[in-house]
Amino acid sequence: MKYADAVATYGSISEAARRVFVTQPTLTESIRALEEELRTAIFTRSARGITVTREGEEFLASARQILDDAARIAEKYTGKAVRRPQFSVSCQHFAFATDAFMEVVKANGADAYDFTLRETTTSEIIDDVARHRSEIGVLYLSSRNRTPLEKIFKKEELVFEELFSANPHVFLGRKHPLARKKFIRPEELDDYPYLSYEQGVENALYFAEEVMPAIDRKKNIRVRDRATMTNLVLGLDGFTVASGVHAKAYNPAIVSVPLKLDETISVGTIRRAGIQPSKQAEAFVAAMRRLIAASR
Repeated sequence: MKYADAVATYGSISEAARRVFVTQPTLTESIRALEEELRTAIFTRSARGITVTREGEEFLASARQILDDAARIAEKYTGKAVRRPQFSVSCQHFAFATDAFMEVVKANGADAYDFTLRETTTSEIIDDVARHRSEIGVLYLSSRNRTPLEKIFKKEELVFEELFSANPHVFLGRKHPLARKKFIRPEELDDYPYLSYEQGVENALYFAEEVMPAIDRKKNIRVRDRATMTNLVLGLDGFTVASGVHAKAYNPAIVSVPLKLDETISVGTIRRAGIQPSKQAEAFVAAMRRLIAASR
């Protein structure tokens, strides 16, 4: 399992052998014997290198949990860290997810670790979790996307767990002409630029990160990151639509105003079915719940 993990991590037999201090023939033979015993191809070999198969991804997810458990036992009784903790999250552009990730990093007691936070497109979040590149995904469901996304979750054997539900809010600058309103109707936004997150090649409406799709607006700007989103919201009197949770984390100059839209946003996590979450994953979800409760 350790050898297979190293090959998957470094993508090279030679580099993996160097990292685990064995010869290349020894490592290659060990992987071949493991695949024969499991009657499963963990890797595919080609002139372009080594890649992990779908069955290999499932095996590695379980193997890494066992390696982490063994490392914790060894560390407890020897006082030495024998494995670098690993944790990866893929999420839509939620400030509370970033803050929760920071809490996990700060609480991590290891001298070395390998953590990843990806703010990315909806389709990549699903693919990351399904392909075992991330342990947890964070995204939202609504009446517009629930049915197609739940079909994808079922096909990929993913489980959605709600963190909170909320009505849509408009995020805009404090100096925006609509910032002091108690609520905003969609038609009142017609003259202002609508900022949304670009979804790459997957442009189906149900992958949109915003509950109010861009096709409903006449002025559209698509961006990739939260910093750009914030700058354009403030600099162009633009707006975006989100859950309303943790609005100040974007920027103190940003406010959220309820949107008069008959819709509910359900924000939650996705994870692989039947896989026990790591302690980092449990801490991450707990931190998100605390931050959400504190901001509502």
